[in-house]
Amino acid sequence: MKQYAVNEIFYSLQGEGVRAGTPNFFLRFAGCNLTCRQETHGFDCDTEFVSGRKMTLDEIAAELAALSKVCKWVVVTGGEPGLQIDEELIAGLHDLGFKLAIETNGSIALPAGLDWITVSPKVAEHAIRQTTANEVKYVRGYGQGIPKTVVEAEHYLISPAFEGDSLPARTLDWCIRLVKDNPPWRFSLQQHKLWSVR
Repeated sequence: MKQYAVNEIFYSLQGEGVRAGTPNFFLRFAGCNLTCRQETHGFDCDTEFVSGRKMTLDEIAAELAALSKVCKWVVVTGGEPGLQIDEELIAGLHDLGFKLAIETNGSIALPAGLDWITVSPKVAEHAIRQTTANEVKYVRGYGQGIPKTVVEAEHYLISPAFEGDSLPARTLDWCIRLVKDNPPWRFSLQQHKLWSVR
């Protein structure tokens, strides 16, 4: 049976985007195809996704069942989950009654069958391969403008860049002004950092 490199699985609330506040499993895959740094992306990546363990679909499902019997949403994230997500995993989790959301940097075209796609680009627009989504979310530091996105989405989001667990006031103010001046863009905050939950 196929194995996936999994960094961690946990149960929490979605902290950002249109689905914020809803309970979800988080299936974090190990590995990423990018390195985000302040000088190149406007923020430093704050996620540890290098370490991991090999898990089969059955092992993933057993761990999800041990965490909650009532949750039906799995957020597949990373790193870059597009490196590992496949039709077999999507179909297998659907067969078990789960819905799948994914948070991707957009650099890899995703397989069909996902229930919610969040593209948070970390590459130049011409390098984006996942060009359709339910929501597209850009992290913005102070001074960065509204993107000219190639992603077609139902929801367009701007999220201010945190520095560790703190949000600089000028970055917050900057992003609020960006959204006020540029509809249909809307504001999204990494609320889980304020809630002190994962």
